[in-house]
Amino acid sequence: MKRIFVPTQSGDDWKPLLAKPDLHWKIGRSAMSTASCWETARDQLPQDLRVTLEASEDPALLNLELLAAIPEWEVELPGGKTSSCTDVMAIARNECGLVVLGVEAKVDEPFGPTLGEKRRNASMGQQERIRYLEAELHDGREMADEIRYQLMHRTVSAILTARAFHTATAAMIVQSFSADQAWREDFEFFARALDAEPVTEDLYQLHTPSGEKLYLGWCKGDLRHTRVNLADT
Repeated sequence: MKRIFVPTQSGDDWKPLLAKPDLHWKIGRSAMSTASCWETARDQLPQDLRVTLEASEDPALLNLELLAAIPEWEVELPGGKTSSCTDVMAIARNECGLVVLGVEAKVDEPFGPTLGEKRRNASMGQQERIRYLEAELHDGREMADEIRYQLMHRTVSAILTARAFHTATAAMIVQSFSADQAWREDFEFFARALDAEPVTEDLYQLHTPSGEKLYLGWCKGDLRHTRVNLADT
């Protein structure tokens, strides 16, 4: 897991960072749509993300300046054999301080298995990881089987990255490029399972067992990016 990063020159520079580029680098899919969105925004947070955050009127989320946006950011977690890989980990700041934004992008791709499905026949390492995620998110209490496991480890990745940057404010944002907001019900169920308080229609807030201020958000992405073909750049 490397921590040396080189600035991109175009959206096509995102392709080699994918675990399975030949499978995922396609027009209309989340990887290419995300690259188009963030490269278009250049040195700022994408407009759709800023709108989602600023609707909260929370000073911690207003007028954020983008310091770095890192595609395919890896975070090591106890147990298991693989890291959690966030589509974009963004470090931003305003006069209140730093904010870490873990962005999980989707078009109509599902969030993958539920926690219950992961628990079945889980190895010792996988059981350790599940317990660790539950400790970070729910003070060690067992979480509902219906929760999508990906949402758990992406959220914990944002929390751990915030901790590494010595900030107590983190967010896990689903950036949805789906016209019908596919799988939003899974996100809503996750937020409710954590007893998160709604701030706006698309944003929730809670405090982690360790005391971090955590936001969970659903961002309606600009659908134009699903029609951009970066394979030709």
